[in-house]
Amino acid sequence: MTINRTIAFAVLAGLTVAPLTVSADDDAPKVTRSSKTLPELVLGSDKSSYDLNRTDFELVAGQGYRWKITSHGGFEYKFMTDLWRNVWIDQIVINDLEVHMAGAPAWLEFDDAGTILVQFHTVRPGEYSWSVPDLADKGLKGKITIK
Repeated sequence: MTINRTIAFAVLAGLTVAPLTVSADDDAPKVTRSSKTLPELVLGSDKSSYDLNRTDFELVAGQGYRWKITSHGGFEYKFMTDLWRNVWIDQIVINDLEVHMAGAPAWLEFDDAGTILVQFHTVRPGEYSWSVPDLADKGLKGKITIK
């Protein structure tokens, strides 16, 4: 019976002390089982076909994401990124039609105004670039960082 009390005391002491310890990773974003929605990327605007609503994105390795990429129209936008080769793509949705793939797309092409939703899981941390290659010199480019 004494050994059981000793074990119980050790477990109880461990439970009361454990919350006082803080690891360096407590400030790091937590990975969840549900997908998170990234801020939408909009290519072009009413003012200019070269406008962007944002350029940089920060993600967490191991997390699932939903990312809407929208063309405001005006140009044919060929959206390219090396991110696709470093994530697991769950599906691509265009007008409620789903594309399920066993590999990454080479690029997403917008011939007209519209939205493409890409659902994926990050796999490899790093810094990745995205651009509309023919218009990158006009500012249609950015980076995606996976921590």
